[in-house]
Amino acid sequence: MKKTNLHLLIADDDIDDCDFFKEAIDEIGELTLSVLNDGVELMNFLLATPFNHPNLIFLDLNMPRKSGMECMVEIKAITALKDIPIIIYSTSLDRAVVDCLYDMGANYYIQKPGEFANIKKVVEKAITLFSTANLETRSRDNFIIQP
Repeated sequence: MKKTNLHLLIADDDIDDCDFFKEAIDEIGELTLSVLNDGVELMNFLLATPFNHPNLIFLDLNMPRKSGMECMVEIKAITALKDIPIIIYSTSLDRAVVDCLYDMGANYYIQKPGEFANIKKVVEKAITLFSTANLETRSRDNFIIQP
């Protein structure tokens, strides 16, 4: 799996979740990680850095100021951003919400694992899918990434 030269971004208001995510990224390999703590920061970052967009966005749904769902709508509506793969990274696993996010164009959905080893597994699996899969051929059958 090619892990070098990938720029990942996580948008999540839970500092502990961000720290665990960063620790997992550090163990996985040579990756660049940007950490933002709410949807407003995410959109400002994406719009201010048109030549440094991330290869993958890990997006929490429940954030202050602007939710992950609101960010999805905005990202998919902006031509320069709409092709950035988005992996939902959320505590909840409401099937109706998952189906809605799939229909909105999210590439994958990860329910945040409670154990660090599983965080590393799902993040590594997402990176592998990004590196090896054709993201244009999404499937509801493999939309949820599990450890």
